[in-house]
Amino acid sequence: MKSSERSFARRIDLTSLQLFVAVCELGSIGRAAEREFIAASAVSKRLSDLEAAVDTALLYRHSRGVTLTPAGESLLHHARTVLFGLERMQGELSEYAEGVRGHVRMHANISAIFQFLPEDLGAFARQHSQIKIDLQEHLSSAVLHAVQEGAADLGICNVGMGNGGAQDLPSRPYRSDRLVLVVPDGHELQALDAIDFEAVLDWDIVGLHANSSISLAMRAAAAAAGRPLRQRIQVTGLDAMCRMIDNGLGVGLLPDRAFALMRGVGRLASVPLTDAWAHRELRVVARDFDALPVTARLLVEHLTAPRVAPTPVSTRDAGQGAETEPQH
Repeated sequence: MKSSERSFARRIDLTSLQLFVAVCELGSIGRAAEREFIAASAVSKRLSDLEAAVDTALLYRHSRGVTLTPAGESLLHHARTVLFGLERMQGELSEYAEGVRGHVRMHANISAIFQFLPEDLGAFARQHSQIKIDLQEHLSSAVLHAVQEGAADLGICNVGMGNGGAQDLPSRPYRSDRLVLVVPDGHELQALDAIDFEAVLDWDIVGLHANSSISLAMRAAAAAAGRPLRQRIQVTGLDAMCRMIDNGLGVGLLPDRAFALMRGVGRLASVPLTDAWAHRELRVVARDFDALPVTARLLVEHLTAPRVAPTPVSTRDAGQGAETEPQH
């Protein structure tokens, strides 16, 4: 850290940041003083000192309260980030006092969270009850960014098409899945043994978030075929997607095991895709596996341990409650 940066850090105190946020939220120094149980004159002095520390005006003061200057807007954003980080730090440290022996911060995409991580993290938690896992769901591209920026120790996401940057991070294999076309029961495509995605482009498509790995792969495949992608509806959850398809609003792509786990959400059937990109690999990513804390390395070893090959199951009529066991 440069000397100028150290000097700036010493000029900023957390109490002043807290009071600044309170004033911004309430729009009044007086109301903020009442909420924080401190004299209004003391709040005003703190704000003046804060403005002197950053060498710019943060608030416009007028008879009915205060409003933020552009610099104040920027400081409010950063102040909330700092205070939120401190709250998380306090929470984690209090858990150490209660017996927790480590934290692992993990980001993963919806495919990993829905299909595999509940069982895998549950087994890990039973073996290592004193290690806490903080898991957040994000798109694959956001998972990679979080790991690159140090916001997460580990990430699990799809690599390949549409996820630029994956090649820049060390990764290890975790699981794989295959995309299937999901159609409502009785749809004319249901009778097919398999289908090429180009043939799917004749139909309206229910899709996930525009930047999800599945949506990115579909757009790339449509562009390669020189055809438009008729993605009329976008949702953020797999259950919502299945319900839309069940009600005749289109067809969609889902990972095979996710579809098997969704049985009971409508009367649906699946058709395997023949495209090579339909086979996807989920990988564990980290900035440097060797530099990870011991707790994170334990989790990596658990997630990447060899597994017995699963018995193939049919997911063609999973939505109708067929007796199928999901693949692991």
